Amino acid sequence: MRAATAYGTFPAITSAHPSLCEGSGRHIVRGRIFALAATPNVGSCGIASAASSLPGTAAAITEIATALGPGPFQHIIVFYSPAHHVKLVAELLRRAYPGTEISGCSTSGEITLDGMTQGGIVAVAFPYRGFRVLAEAIYSVDQSGVEQARELARRLKSKFGVRHPMRDRVFGVMLVDGLSNAEETLIAAVHWAMDDVQLVGGSAGDDLAFRETSLIHKGRVLQRAALLIMVESEVPFRVFKSQNFEPTGAKLVVTAADTERRIVHELNAEPAAQEYAAAIGLLPDDLGPFSFASYPLVVRVGGDYYCRSIRNMNPDGSLTFFCAIDEGLVFTVANPQEMTLATQRTLQAVESSLGGIDIVLGFDCILRKLDAENRQIRHQLADIYRRFHVVGFHTYGEQFNAMHLNQTLTGIAFGRSASAAG
Repeated sequence: MRAATAYGTFPAITSAHPSLCEGSGRHIVRGRIFALAATPNVGSCGIASAASSLPGTAAAITEIATALGPGPFQHIIVFYSPAHHVKLVAELLRRAYPGTEISGCSTSGEITLDGMTQGGIVAVAFPYRGFRVLAEAIYSVDQSGVEQARELARRLKSKFGVRHPMRDRVFGVMLVDGLSNAEETLIAAVHWAMDDVQLVGGSAGDDLAFRETSLIHKGRVLQRAALLIMVESEVPFRVFKSQNFEPTGAKLVVTAADTERRIVHELNAEPAAQEYAAAIGLLPDDLGPFSFASYPLVVRVGGDYYCRSIRNMNPDGSLTFFCAIDEGLVFTVANPQEMTLATQRTLQAVESSLGGIDIVLGFDCILRKLDAENRQIRHQLADIYRRFHVVGFHTYGEQFNAMHLNQTLTGIAFGRSASAAG
């Protein structure tokens, strides 16, 4: 069975899609699929989550819709691998949940309640009860997005009234095209306009191809855009970040750069890749994603250190960064500390403050994932995420209040609903 849509003809969503059996734990009888394990993951707070690692987009969305059930849901946020057909993801979710607003972005890996995946899709569904969710898009973020972002943030915030303290009942999530190079200006504009509303989020990825990232907003596929999602919650929540690095004494000063493209040509008046490699004890030809993850560069802002991670080395020996850079900026080479211990301590502290965690919406830097793989602790990190019910995606950068960060885990943890707690 197939259905015609604005994007072409796609397989219709049914509970008997034949490709669902592949690796899904489903049982087939004469071509029909019975979803033996398709039960929604719903905590007492009411937020539901479902994921699929099936390679076919239609099959994956069918599995997710089967697991989530019919709802009703107020808003669904979906994080999808670039291996999937983004227009098909948007269209099939729109048809599965015609009364629900859909937001989302592409990833460099997904975090599900069953662990970390590559090539999958994960959905987070907000119910009507206990939440109010509003979302808007910011267009052409690399051209005229700042004023648009500031005005949109003011307008959205005004819809939540003036009852205080707003930071205890409202938070914002920002998803940004990870290749737009616009995160810093957008985050600063939105945070300034929202004032006491806490903000987290992530930059969309494309599995380190650095060719094309995408977002979904109200059934439309967007690029060079950002989404601002504001959530009012009756459920207690905590916004947090977790980092795991220690600055060394090695300093690298940006002496030549293309700030608009985030490219550093010289560090300490030497070719950038050559000087960075010398600082960490490697040859330039040995540099790559794993060395960038293992030896991050940090800058000091207001007494704290924040990562400014390298995205890739270019053929001319320059370095492209995930974050904004400028000539005169002083980098400090850092050594990562025990990632699993730091992450566990952060989430334990959040759990203690909430009296228990129902679910965490998390934004985890792709470089943390690469570093975990390089140090062979990926499974331990995935176990921690499972224990604390983290769902989300691996990003090209993380948003935290007024800052755009790298090599960080940011997120919102939800506690138990008042009725469940009582």
